[in-house]
Amino acid sequence: MRAVLTWRDKVEQCVYDLAFKPDGTQLILAAGNRLLVYDTSDGTLLQPLKGHKDTVYCVAYAKDGKRFASGSADKSVIIWTSKLEGILKYTHNDSIQCVSYNPITHQLASCSSSDIGLWSPEQKSVSKHKSSSKITCCSWTNDGQYLALGMFNGVVSIRNKSGEEKVKIERPGGSLAPIWSICWNPSSRWENFWMNIEMEDAEEVTVSRYFQEIPSSLKSAVYSSQGSEAEEDEPEEEDDSAGDDSLEERNDILAVADWGQKLSFYQLSGKQIGKDHSLNFDPCCISYFTKGEYILLGGSDKQASLFTKDGVRLGAIGEQTSWVWTCKVKPDSNYVVVGCQDGTISFYQLIFSTVHGLYKDRYAYRDSMTDVIVQHLITEQKVRIKCKELVKKIAIYKNRLAIQLPEKILVYELYSEDPLDMRYRVKEKIARKFECNLLVVCANHIILCQERRLQCLSFRGVKEREWQMESLIRYIKVIGGPPGREGLLVGLKNGQILKIFVDNLFAIILLKQATAVRCLDMSASRNKLAVVDENDMCLVYDIHTKELLFQEPNANSVAWNTQCEDMLCFSGGGYLNIKASTFPVHQQKLQGFVVGYNGSKIFCLHIFSMSAVEVPQSAPMYQYLDRKMFREAYQIACLGVTDTDWRELAMEALEGLELETAKKAFTRVQDLRYLELISSIEERKKRGETNNDLFLADVFSYQGKFHEAAKLYKRSGHENLALDMYTDLRMFEYAKDFLGSEDPKETKMLITKQADWARNINEPKAAVEMYMSAGEHRKAIEISGDHGWVDMLIEIARKLDKAEREPLLLCAHFFKKLDNPGYAAETYLKIGDLKSLVQLHVETQRWDEAFALGEKHPEFKDDIYVPYAQWLAENDRFEEAQKAFHKAGRQGEAVRVLEQLTHNAVVESRFNDAAYYYWMLSMQCLDIAQDPAQKEVMLGKFHHFQHLAELYHGYHAIQRYVEEPFSFHLPETLFNISRFLLHSLTKDTPLGISKVNTLFTLAKQSKALGAYKLARHAYDKLQGLQIPARFQKSIELGSLAIRSKPFHDSEELVPLCYRCSTNNPLLNNLGNVCINCRQPFVFSASSYEVLHLVEFYLEEGITDEEAVSLIDLEAPRLKRENKWQEIASNNAQTLRLDESMDSVGDNDPFTAKLSFEQGGSEFVPVVVNRSVLRSMSRRDVLIKRWPPPLQWQYFRSLLPDASITMCPSCFQMFHSEDYELLLLQHACCPYCRRRADDPSP
Repeated sequence: MRAVLTWRDKVEQCVYDLAFKPDGTQLILAAGNRLLVYDTSDGTLLQPLKGHKDTVYCVAYAKDGKRFASGSADKSVIIWTSKLEGILKYTHNDSIQCVSYNPITHQLASCSSSDIGLWSPEQKSVSKHKSSSKITCCSWTNDGQYLALGMFNGVVSIRNKSGEEKVKIERPGGSLAPIWSICWNPSSRWENFWMNIEMEDAEEVTVSRYFQEIPSSLKSAVYSSQGSEAEEDEPEEEDDSAGDDSLEERNDILAVADWGQKLSFYQLSGKQIGKDHSLNFDPCCISYFTKGEYILLGGSDKQASLFTKDGVRLGAIGEQTSWVWTCKVKPDSNYVVVGCQDGTISFYQLIFSTVHGLYKDRYAYRDSMTDVIVQHLITEQKVRIKCKELVKKIAIYKNRLAIQLPEKILVYELYSEDPLDMRYRVKEKIARKFECNLLVVCANHIILCQERRLQCLSFRGVKEREWQMESLIRYIKVIGGPPGREGLLVGLKNGQILKIFVDNLFAIILLKQATAVRCLDMSASRNKLAVVDENDMCLVYDIHTKELLFQEPNANSVAWNTQCEDMLCFSGGGYLNIKASTFPVHQQKLQGFVVGYNGSKIFCLHIFSMSAVEVPQSAPMYQYLDRKMFREAYQIACLGVTDTDWRELAMEALEGLELETAKKAFTRVQDLRYLELISSIEERKKRGETNNDLFLADVFSYQGKFHEAAKLYKRSGHENLALDMYTDLRMFEYAKDFLGSEDPKETKMLITKQADWARNINEPKAAVEMYMSAGEHRKAIEISGDHGWVDMLIEIARKLDKAEREPLLLCAHFFKKLDNPGYAAETYLKIGDLKSLVQLHVETQRWDEAFALGEKHPEFKDDIYVPYAQWLAENDRFEEAQKAFHKAGRQGEAVRVLEQLTHNAVVESRFNDAAYYYWMLSMQCLDIAQDPAQKEVMLGKFHHFQHLAELYHGYHAIQRYVEEPFSFHLPETLFNISRFLLHSLTKDTPLGISKVNTLFTLAKQSKALGAYKLARHAYDKLQGLQIPARFQKSIELGSLAIRSKPFHDSEELVPLCYRCSTNNPLLNNLGNVCINCRQPFVFSASSYEVLHLVEFYLEEGITDEEAVSLIDLEAPRLKRENKWQEIASNNAQTLRLDESMDSVGDNDPFTAKLSFEQGGSEFVPVVVNRSVLRSMSRRDVLIKRWPPPLQWQYFRSLLPDASITMCPSCFQMFHSEDYELLLLQHACCPYCRRRADDPSP
């Protein structure tokens, strides 16, 4: 840090206070009883201001720049405008000691020996508060909330805006150490540092990752490279940029200077930060830099001193001849003004040199004058080393870091060999004061440079060697080497360039030039040397021959690329210059100094910030490409170029058939297509192909240079490859031009390919037309069919000759697919494909056309009727399906279809449907049984299926009762059905029928109807079966409850045999027959009650037709109420009442036939003769007229008044009332589903 005097003036009186206008253009001084206004740019006195009658002690400017105030020994305060006009004056009881404006509200605080005054521009009045001691100084917090007052009795009082005391700080010295100056830090951004202050030795270092920019107010006039430093004399331009407002938080750091010669810091709460700092002089004034990073302090030592924000003294700012009463910093700048007791006013500019060091990708620089930040330029990671003393020099080399402090040198080393490790620890401490211009560190040594002399010291401070140069040393740099034997590159003012090894006393002169050296660097292979001289000329020498290879103007620093021997860069004039080999220089804009060049990264120092700039090496790469130096261009590209540059390199190398370089470049951009091409060319070369024109043609075709590729193909004798290329690219016109002939075959091939292309690019109509013109009918038909263009298909089908069978069949296929069977039929007729036509009618279910075609062509009968029958069966039109199967002669298939439907219905628990399907199946078997060969088998199936139909029809009600929440049948019906099923299930149980459900229903209904014995039996049976969990509880409860009931059944429920009038048990071991006469019971198909019907058989010799005719005779019968007998004689007719005549029932021949021998175990059927038949009434006889080969069945009603109805289709019996009700409900028979309005039997 240096202080440069800008201007100086002297007045006759002591300068007690001064204040800057906030924009920094004017300086207001309190001198004698006047205020002096100066122009800060050149020190011109603009105007003296007179208003006070006695000495002016204090002056302060409002932060908005509109007014300023002055306080005097005449006890008055004057408010002045920025136009230097007095506008207001008020007084205190004592002389005014200090004034201060609130930075937010612009409230003015004026302090006298006994009170405080607060004046606000809004209220135009002054509120005053008494003070217990003389007030010497005051300062507002940055947020304007609190005012700190320094007292003569050593007390600091912190008050709010209303003047109320909130905090009182009592200093240890008391009245022996009066507070003479206080100031709040204008920014809290440094608070983090204060929080971490510990009482520790200076050499202990805090290493932390702290990412913070160097304060923008500091100027850089120094740069260094790889452990070297060089100083510039000229100051840098002033930077007026604003700070980071986001960091401006509420202030709470107060600096206090007292005449106990102490400097202390306090928080807003009154808590002291750290310990007191001894000053060794009486301080008269203290002030902060605008951003709070530094403190100015002046007093009895006759100089203004610069301190860090934490109280570390950095140095003096100009020696004075008398006490310094006031010193301030010009807002947002590095300019300082000092006012002295003898009236001297000095205006200085502070020059902060950048102390730093660089080695490869590690950059160390000084921050806040007492800290060192080490930055990794690649990872951007930073660490801060707190030294708590002024850092004078920094040097860095590999894993070593040297820091020179005022009284010692600290040497640090990294914790590990990890190149990314940023943790440093103290290795050695040299506790000696050294004076040097430059500092360099090596693996085991410290190199000190003082003008012409170089000294080599060990880390213990022992001097091992010394070199005396002929001229001033201008530049020094470590160029590497084994530990303890490193080499130094030294540049002198007289132009000499030397190489020195730290273990050798003798310096080696590399070369001597006429001009002074400013900067040096040596190439990676140590073969070339780049020098920047004092004339800003960059000169490059061959070290071995001392020959000047080339020179470039406008250079201030130079660096060789550490990864490429022939590349260097130099900066100057706001430009970065990159030079490769002997090619022209490539320029781009860049501010600052180049200090390193590694691969594609250029390390640049701009003012005070080091940054790694990624610079694509495109320009030098293209320079090599222009000369077809592909391998050298590849080496440059490896340093760092864009993907576009890599692709350009790959293309150029490929066109030059430099396949190895091209392969590497294409691998870098991950272009598999070109890598496959290169691999193909390499394979062909291995096979012996040597035609480079053919290889290059392939390359051009890949690059899109199709015409050049075609020429090369033609030149190499491969016209077919050119033609394939054009057609693959759909460049059909170019292909035709290339052919140059009218060969029809080639033209047709081109048109076909063109149509393929049109099809692929979604131009199907154009493709169809082109396919038709090329004779590719099939492809045209496929496209038309896929897009549903029926009109185009019709046009194609009608144009085609009938001999072109395959395309026409394809047309017909698409007609069917597009639901145009008429056009498909037309097409089939055109080619005479009757079988396909029949299949078309069948598939579209146009049965009338199919039957008509079948009549003309009987050979297609099976192809028509079999699908028709299947369709009918699938649509539940079984009778029609049966006829269709008969016509097709497929009775067996009809049976299989019905069996499958029946099985599905059972599996799906549709037992009503299953009963219906089994009935249909039985009738189908009966129909097939007319064939004598299958009669016996089919009749067996008929009876089996009839039996299953009856079982499933009954079980349907059981299943609904068990599964559904509401019952649709009366309890008596469910009771009868359960008994019927149990009597019928004497052998195997059919699929789907559950004995558990049946017994459960029987048990429930028996209990409900009073058949307790039967219910108990049912519950006992259930105990031996596997019962579902949902019934378990109900059955167990029922079993227990039935035990409380009588052990007998209700007599009303006992079934009666109408043949022998025997009461049968409710549970019959013989099944559904009478236990006495073995006569099978006839049940109602709805209520399952035993009907009053008795089956009878015809006497041998009586046919069914004769029996029916005899029954239909209806012989007259005598009525019981007509007992008169007519007697005829010759002359008269006589009526006589015959008392002995019986009723018809008493002499009924059929009733006589019902008798049988009691106790027989064999069933004796009722057989009737002609006389019995003649005696029967037609309304009492029901006949099941089974088709052959079955015989008819005859049933006689024993209770003629109770009407019974038989379904003419399924021959199931019902009570007439039940049947009529069911017909109304279902509009069909509930058993066979014969429609009520169907006239057929």
